[in-house]
Amino acid sequence: MATAGVAVANGSGGADTKAAFKEIYSKLKEEMLEDPAFEFTDESLQWIDRMVDYNVLGGKCNRGLSVIDSYKILRGVDVLSKEETFLACTLGWCIEWLQAYFLVLDDIMDNSQTRRGQPCWFRVPQVEFKTASGQLLDLITTHEGEKDLSKYNLTVHRRIVQYKTAYYSFYLPVACALLLAGENLDNFGDVKNILVEMGTYFQVQDDYLDCYGDPDFIGKIGTDIEDYKCSWLVVQALERTDEDQKKILFENYGKSDPACVAKVKDLYKELNLEEVFHEYERESYTKLTADIEAQPNKAVQTVLKSFLHKIYKRDK
Repeated sequence: MATAGVAVANGSGGADTKAAFKEIYSKLKEEMLEDPAFEFTDESLQWIDRMVDYNVLGGKCNRGLSVIDSYKILRGVDVLSKEETFLACTLGWCIEWLQAYFLVLDDIMDNSQTRRGQPCWFRVPQVEFKTASGQLLDLITTHEGEKDLSKYNLTVHRRIVQYKTAYYSFYLPVACALLLAGENLDNFGDVKNILVEMGTYFQVQDDYLDCYGDPDFIGKIGTDIEDYKCSWLVVQALERTDEDQKKILFENYGKSDPACVAKVKDLYKELNLEEVFHEYERESYTKLTADIEAQPNKAVQTVLKSFLHKIYKRDK
């Protein structure tokens, strides 16, 4: 294992924290590339080096940095030792590496064009990866005939987002910080529930931004409508449509034809789903704030509030 890095003094993703975090990424990647367990050729080493940088870097690193920030709050310190910094950053990068894997997979399944303002990895010229991607896409498209909007509802959506986003994006960073601080996770069941609720709210924001966000600003082109996703917006639409409106939705949702996408978006506008989302956001913030303030541990309260502050009314 690589040796510990520099100490971290700034909180909440400050310049020193990000610099230390980036430095340890380089150490971890170097160690991976030099691992004798792998018999890499020079060409494959270059490919892996580029692939890891392309997919792991470029994001905001909120999940990874949250491990460090949360650990410092739980420890009640402003400065971590070199060893603590290395351990917290390593756990943080484990989550960021996992996130990168999920994003690459998600882009393949969605047949997306861009991610973080650059072409999706599977669209970068490389024959072997394109072959594997094509096989996966072929597997996915064989299920086209199984499309049935009537199966989409809030319960299904909630189940999807909890496992897709909430656990690894919100609970996992805090769980890592709690374990690093020597805590027993069994004593933090309420904290887990709050973070899962926060992750659900975060994914609803993502669903909203997929339709209403500026692609140049958020770094990707939304494709939930074309990809027949069980999006919060379509679930809300299904609950509010009359028979004629439902017919429009069933006939046009999940089709890549821009005219069909436009009809779905026109229906969303007719149903005033933007305001429905803003009301949901207000209610979620109020409930989450109340649940957080009910926590007896002030340090845990601070951690949870820092998470909520980062995502409330985000626009990317």
